[in-house]
Amino acid sequence: MTPSPRHPAPVDSGWPRLLLLCGMIVLAVASRCLPHPWNFTPLGAVALFSGATLSSRWLSIFVPLVAIFAGDLLIGMHWLMPAVYACLLFNVWLGRRLDGRRGPLAVGGSAMVGAIVFFTVTNFASWVLFYEHTLAGLASCYTLAIPYFGQTLGGDLFFSAVLFGSLALIESRVPQLRSVADPVSQ
Repeated sequence: MTPSPRHPAPVDSGWPRLLLLCGMIVLAVASRCLPHPWNFTPLGAVALFSGATLSSRWLSIFVPLVAIFAGDLLIGMHWLMPAVYACLLFNVWLGRRLDGRRGPLAVGGSAMVGAIVFFTVTNFASWVLFYEHTLAGLASCYTLAIPYFGQTLGGDLFFSAVLFGSLALIESRVPQLRSVADPVSQ
């Protein structure tokens, strides 16, 4: 989508805002190293937040992928990483499609779509790599993954609320860090 008067593209208000956004992303990714329920991570939310808040398309891709890759170097690599990273790029794309909208319905809906795509794609990749290539194998793969979907969805919704909510709170307290205001809504 192209920016419109109603939904301008996100604009970074200089280096302080860019450093704040990148710092929030790095902190969220670092939280993966803390004990947490399986699949309850900030990854989907970080990608969504990056796409929604970093005005440069390349930065919105580069910052979360580098931060997440650095975390993966510490936590460990695995065969499903290409599928995981593809899903994270999809979440960046979803964030860019938010087009300046940061309300709970827009952000929550995007987080839900991202979680569903993540579940579908990564479990299909898991089936291809680790299961018998039959309909029964596919059904088994998705059935066994259902409990993890709840954790993924919960993590995406929770961390999206934390990231977008924290940014809204910071912007309300420090006006210099706000992005360019929407003239139509004033």
